[in-house]
Amino acid sequence: MDAKIGKFFESIGDFFTGGDQIPWCDSDIVAGCEREVAEAEKGSSDELKSECIMRLSWALVHSKRPEDVQRGIAMLEASLGGSSSPLQMREKLYLLAVGYYRSGDYPRSRQLVDRSLEIAPDWRQALTLKKTIEEKITKDGVIGIGIAATAVGVLVGGIAAALARKN
Repeated sequence: MDAKIGKFFESIGDFFTGGDQIPWCDSDIVAGCEREVAEAEKGSSDELKSECIMRLSWALVHSKRPEDVQRGIAMLEASLGGSSSPLQMREKLYLLAVGYYRSGDYPRSRQLVDRSLEIAPDWRQALTLKKTIEEKITKDGVIGIGIAATAVGVLVGGIAAALARKN
């Protein structure tokens, strides 16, 4: 019973705080990935460089710093044309979707996660992200409707008060 009550309050908290299952990445991990890319640029194979850049992209789009997220999005978009395999394309599209989700562009995020699911329809990670995006869009819509209703209520109340003073 206590566990059910705890889950209930956790879900309410998630509703209002925007809690999701997408991991965050701190600046130490981003810095480590940047060092790894710099070292790989010193004569490593193209495959190793590519792997290091993908890890850095992952860290950037999962960062708590908006400027890191934007940098990750830019890196991934620049590299999309060079994706040689469907697996690589799926990964990049998914990471771009995470980046756009983190930056608040939910429609673009949903579009990209849908494209990744065209490549791998049963990919659980992408399916979870899609559900998270749709919940966020729904929640923002509900909150937007509530704010609009409150504004209308205040406006109507103000008009009613003005009319009452006038009469």
